[in-house]
Amino acid sequence: MKGKRASWSGQLAFVLAAAASAIGLGNLWRFPYLAAQYGGGTFIAIYLGLVVTLGFTLMVTEIAIGRMTAQSQLTAYARLHRGWGVVGLLGTIIPLLITPYYCVIGGWVLKYLTVYAQMAFAGTAPMGEAAVESGAFFTGFISAPFAPFGYGMLFVLACAGVIMLGVKNGIEKSNLVMMPVLFIMAIAISIYVVCLPGTGDGLKYYLVPNMDCLRDGAGNFSPALLGKTILGAMGQMFYSLSLAMGIMITYGSYMKKTDSIERCVRRIEVFDTLIAVIAGLMIIPVVHMFAVKTGTPVKEAMNAGPGLMFITLPKVFATLGATGPWLGLTFFVLVLFAAATSAISLFEACVASVCDLLKLERKAATFFTAALIMFLATFSAIGYGPWADVRLFGMQFLDFFDFITNSVLMPVVAAATCVFVGYVLGPDKVIDECQAEGNAFRARGLYLAMVKYFAPVLVIAILVSETCRALGIGGWRI
Repeated sequence: MKGKRASWSGQLAFVLAAAASAIGLGNLWRFPYLAAQYGGGTFIAIYLGLVVTLGFTLMVTEIAIGRMTAQSQLTAYARLHRGWGVVGLLGTIIPLLITPYYCVIGGWVLKYLTVYAQMAFAGTAPMGEAAVESGAFFTGFISAPFAPFGYGMLFVLACAGVIMLGVKNGIEKSNLVMMPVLFIMAIAISIYVVCLPGTGDGLKYYLVPNMDCLRDGAGNFSPALLGKTILGAMGQMFYSLSLAMGIMITYGSYMKKTDSIERCVRRIEVFDTLIAVIAGLMIIPVVHMFAVKTGTPVKEAMNAGPGLMFITLPKVFATLGATGPWLGLTFFVLVLFAAATSAISLFEACVASVCDLLKLERKAATFFTAALIMFLATFSAIGYGPWADVRLFGMQFLDFFDFITNSVLMPVVAAATCVFVGYVLGPDKVIDECQAEGNAFRARGLYLAMVKYFAPVLVIAILVSETCRALGIGGWRI
């Protein structure tokens, strides 16, 4: 890329951008599901413990690599050690595969936003009068021959427009608008939900630690179930913080030397965890209330993935009378902002790699990347429709891309990064970067122990467990 590398206007801008990348769809549908499945407060406590240890270590490492090289993930590793450039290549493939299908899901959100806007302002019922029809509506939409592609492309173009404006004028300014609005809406919805009659039991189910998730059928403590809960929390933490996606390396490359990496990472952790917990407050109490009313098992109602957001929650909104469409509209505006901030970060990781590799200007790199993303998004967009019978290893396109990135490539890149820093580059290089310009790095001891000994083992455990989960091996249905 010609000229001086872009930079954030300040530490707050970096924290907001990094937090925006972390706060995505995974926080809004995966965290509530896992918390409901694994003991509510028990899961939350384990998750917090992992965020401040393993999550902290991996995020500090990636941001430091980006800042010390002033490169995207594609070229950063090779800049530090020529023999490790393959890790940067794998790290670039990840956002290049995630962004297309993520934008397709963003298109789904955009469709639901327009539907709830019609319901709220025009009084129409495009989903059908009966709440149960919301499931058929979702299936009909994603299996349509063109609509999923069209909405997905609108989402891609919107993200590309922000990226084209640059780091300060595009990413930074968009986050300054979307992030505060996202937080305000999340808090407002959670307050409304908490105040609804009949949600008290759902709040207890979510927040009060329940040790039953750690007991077997005979009521005895099960180490296997504890391990399963820890791995579930670890996997959620891993993806929630946007680790091993190239985002933190890219964003770190725009970071000023005067900014404290340690302080920024702690603030990002707070933002991300806060939204995840608030997401549970928005979703679990009303879904629990809905399950009790309809006689549905709570764990079944808290279905993981798109089913929770696009099928179960519309059914819940339909039971709330006149306020349902307005609550649905507000919720999907929030979800759209969360999806957009994460997609923009993924998009930027791809564009930065194209700029660094091909030495293109930002606009040209954005056009090139957008065209590639649109092409790859086609497979996921029509994978449930005209190409529904085409499978990769028994999975539809979107599910396959999700599996190969989240369950395989991301843990591999994270583990390789820990080995690289711990035993090739040396942890002192990262620590020195964190202490640049006189900044303190109080977690030095924790960082050394985690990056050399614990983090590689834990990340490999994620790789094994997530692969088993996705393939249904050995009962690991985390």
